[in-house]
Amino acid sequence: MQAIELVNMALAARENAYAPYSGISVGAALLTREGRVFTGVNVENVSYALTVCAERVAVVNAVSAGCRRFDALAVAWNKQGFCRPCGACRQVLYEFNPEMRIIMADYGGEYEEQQLKTLLPNSFEK
Repeated sequence: MQAIELVNMALAARENAYAPYSGISVGAALLTREGRVFTGVNVENVSYALTVCAERVAVVNAVSAGCRRFDALAVAWNKQGFCRPCGACRQVLYEFNPEMRIIMADYGGEYEEQQLKTLLPNSFEK
C-alpha cells in the first residue's frame, strides 16, 4: 500500500477525534502485514492523563481483531508541520515491529516517512 493511501485514511479517521480540550484532532491508520488497515483517533478526557492517542487506539483495534504483525502506520493531525507519535506510542509500536514505516502527515496530507527504530533509539526491547 502506498504511503499516500494510508495518509488519506488517517486524515479521514481524524474527523472522528474527540479533542474538546486541546483542539488537536489526530487520526491514525495502521497497516498489517496481511494488508488490513485499522484506524484510530485521539480521545481526550478532562483528566488529561487519561487521554488516549490515535496511534495506540489503532494498535488496540488491530490486536483486538487478532492482528499482531504491522508494516506501517500513518498519523495525521489538524495542524501545520508533521504529526509525530509521542514516546509512549513509539514504544507501543516498537513492541510489534521496530522496522515499521512511520508516515507523519500534516493537516493537508503532506508527509514524511521514517523507520520506527530511527524515531525511538535505545528503546525497551523484549
